[in-house]
Order: sequence, then structure tokens, then C-alpha cells
Amino acid sequence: MSKRDYYDVLGVGRKADAEEIKKAYRKLAIKYHPDKNEGDKTAEEKFKEAAEAYEVLSDPQKRQRYDQFGHAGVGSSAAGGGGGGGFSMEDIFSQFGDIFGSGFGGGFGGGGGRGGRRVQKGSNLRVKVKLTLEEIATGAEKKLKVAKHVSCDKCDGTGAASKSGINTCSTCRGSGQVTRLMNTMLGQMQTTTTCPTCNGEGQTVTDKCRQCHGDGVMRGEEVITVRIPPGVHDGIQLSMNGKGNAAPRGGIPGDLIIVIEEAEHPHFNRDGNHLYYEHYVSIADAALGSTIEIPTLEGKARVKIDAGTPSGKVIRLKAKGLPDINGYTRGDLRVTLFVWTPTNLTSEEKKIMEKLRDSPNFQPKAGKKDKSFFDRMKEMFD
Repeated sequence: MSKRDYYDVLGVGRKADAEEIKKAYRKLAIKYHPDKNEGDKTAEEKFKEAAEAYEVLSDPQKRQRYDQFGHAGVGSSAAGGGGGGGFSMEDIFSQFGDIFGSGFGGGFGGGGGRGGRRVQKGSNLRVKVKLTLEEIATGAEKKLKVAKHVSCDKCDGTGAASKSGINTCSTCRGSGQVTRLMNTMLGQMQTTTTCPTCNGEGQTVTDKCRQCHGDGVMRGEEVITVRIPPGVHDGIQLSMNGKGNAAPRGGIPGDLIIVIEEAEHPHFNRDGNHLYYEHYVSIADAALGSTIEIPTLEGKARVKIDAGTPSGKVIRLKAKGLPDINGYTRGDLRVTLFVWTPTNLTSEEKKIMEKLRDSPNFQPKAGKKDKSFFDRMKEMFD
């Protein structure tokens, strides 16, 4: 189950200031406080979920990353589990204890602003972005032209031809809900349901916009700049809040989900943050030693080969791999050297090899110091 949007958790808009966010969190923290909901696991999860949302949105830097990349931008998987974020009760009270105040005076009860009105939300959009390993190493900025539902520019998304074209729903009187009394064998029962006239919006459009036909949205497109952090991997999903389809009649827009595709690289294979490369050297270079050039994501690197280098030897170029998405470490580039055996020798080359065939130094002498093929493979993948 996906994590809920932090703004939805606190019930605030994306332009809410710090004071609004603090008030919204305090209201939820008091509502679901364990002292008022003893033994209620659902209330405990909501209490933790609200704390997680407040912890991000109350911090300007974390909030900026969340607005840009969604949950992935603050160290949480966009496809992670439910609320809580690993917060314990001790964490919450130690970090945000001042929010609750003393005695919770006047904190409980009170109106809910819009009451039971339903605010529609636009659907999410999903796009794929293909990146090279070089782009993954440094991060990338992409401009995407996205076909989507946009807010109608004729009516500013209200769906009405004029201000007078929007009226409070006469059925629910603006509450978005209708309450009915039913007589049953057990006596009268009260039920509350979504208003069928306005679908829970609390208002109706009587004079519809000619361009969007009262929906408040229309087909369009938007050029969206996507900033992708370094260290992403194939299949990871980033979320841009509010960049999906616009919602009918001024509702909350959906999100844009960016799915990363990793392009195949001509030289390197990737395993986590490590890169792997195979390089062939001649028998002479392996026996005598040499200096070779190895491609890296930043350019060429010169690497010294020791005399007597065996085939299968792994050279580690530290921190020449890919960065961790959280920015803490960087992987290595691991180069496996293979000795190239020529197949088409000239007569002169054959004579030279015949002379060397019986030379003592060209006789195989595998000792305990020499690593087996299995050991070298284990070292490469360790």
C-alpha cells in the first residue's frame, strides 16, 4: 500500500505556511493522542503518520525535496508501506512534545471547516524517463511534454460560466452529506451518506462553462522540468506532487510518477552502486607489466599492471562507480583483466613461441599463493 501524501495527511494545501502546518498537526496530534485513545491501534498509526508528515513539512529543506521528488526525496520509498515512518512514541514526544501544550485545553472538538464536503482529486500520471549511467552518476534535468487534463482557462477551473453559476446544493445545504432516519425492527436508525445531487461537493453548477462543459478541466499539455537526483536505479519511482491530471472544479491535482529506465551501457555492467568492466591485455603486457587506459564515467583513467599479472585478476578503482541515492557513499569500478591469447600467428611469431614453450618460466607453476579461478570470481562479486 502506498504512503499517503503528507499534505493530505495533515489536511492542508500545498501552499500552506508554517503556522497552518503546525496548527493542522497539533489538531491531529491531539485527536489521536494515545492518552485519549488507549488501546486503539488505528489511532496510534494515525498519530505516528501525522508526526511523520509534520517532521518533513515543518522543515523547509525536507519540504522542498518532498515537493520535488515526493517520498523518494526524503529517504522513503514511494512504494513503501503505510504511515508511521519508523517513528516511536518516544521519538514523537521528544521531538514535538511542545506542540501538544499542557492539558490540551480547548483542543478537542470544534468544526471541521468544510465539514463532510468531498474535494475531488485528479488522477496520477505515469511517465518513463530513460537515463544513461553518466546521467545517473551526476543527476539529470529533463523537460517533459506531458499530455494531461489541465484546469480550464475560461472558467479558472470552476466549471461555471460566471460566479453566479455556482450555487450551494439545495439537497445537502452545502454539507456534502445527507442524513436519513430509518425505522427498523430495532427502532430508528440514522444513516449519513454522500449527497447524490452534488456528489459530496456541497455545491452545484447551474450555468456551465461552454468550453469545459462544467467539468472545470480540459485536455491540454504541460512542459514539466524534472530534476532527477544522482544514484537512481532502474525501476525506481519518483513522485512530483500536483503535476498529474487536474481535478474537476478546483479539486486537488494528481501526481506525476516518474519511472526510471536505465539505458544499457556500451562498457559497464552495474550491480548496485558498483560498476564492472572487462579489459584484455596481451601476454607480453601481462608478463612484463604495463600501463593501460580504462574508461570511467568521468573519462579515461591510467592503471598500472604489475609484471606477472594473471588472467582474471580484479583491479578495484575506488569510488569510480555510482553514488548512493542518499548521498552517503559511492560505489567502485571493478576491472577484470583477461590475458588475450592470439590465434593467428605469423611464422616468425610461431618460432618465437616455440623457443619460449620449453622455457622454465613459461611452465605452469600454480602454487598456494596463486588464487584459483573460484577465488577470483568470489573476490569480484564480494
